[in-house]
Amino acid sequence: MTSFPWIKNLLSAGKPRRVKEKAILPVEEQIRAWYIASRKMAWDIRKEEFHRIGTPPSLTEDDLAQGFSGISLFYGFGDDGSGHADPVLSGKRAWHYACKRKKGRVWQSPYIDFDKPDAFRLRPGAPPRPKGFYFAKIQTGERFQTITVSKVRRLFDSITGWGPEGFQFFCITHTHFTDLMSERKTPFMALADYDVAPYGFNDFFDVPQLFSSNRIRGLGIGNVDRNYPGFGIPVLRF
Repeated sequence: MTSFPWIKNLLSAGKPRRVKEKAILPVEEQIRAWYIASRKMAWDIRKEEFHRIGTPPSLTEDDLAQGFSGISLFYGFGDDGSGHADPVLSGKRAWHYACKRKKGRVWQSPYIDFDKPDAFRLRPGAPPRPKGFYFAKIQTGERFQTITVSKVRRLFDSITGWGPEGFQFFCITHTHFTDLMSERKTPFMALADYDVAPYGFNDFFDVPQLFSSNRIRGLGIGNVDRNYPGFGIPVLRF
């Protein structure tokens, strides 16, 4: 797969262009955000990987009719033991990036523990995440705002919920959603492809929730069988 012809200049030193009102950013801006994050966090994503990203897919008429609003770039870290990325590590690293960049401007529920398999996981039946960079067609939650996570999961076939993609979108590639959420211009997000057991011991009945108030990024939890006003359920298509 060929790389973008402008990739060399994109990864050169310099500040990213200022984001204005556009919600889903051009892929080149997302690549730049990934490059900066990798450098600051010493993730060691090789330049060769950036050069192999290739051309993003296009939204079809059917995609648009189904509410897909853009293409986003994600990254699968680690290994789950089956040749796929580690979906928990992939989300954890993005959240820790936000915590490092926004000291005092983040809040995390004490019931979220990325390091305990009996407290945090990818939901059973969720599609495995690829290693390295991958594109997905996305909806950011506007479509599913009056339905519970448990009911939305029953609709998953060619689509699925956000897992690590939610953290990477919110904390790396589309940080301006902090302002959009604070201004109530876009819904908060329930990450339907993750499970949270708030008390550990595999009692998985919650999901992570990402939100922002007064420009403070928040990571909370919500019950899969309860609808929360102000929250949407983002979905994606690989």
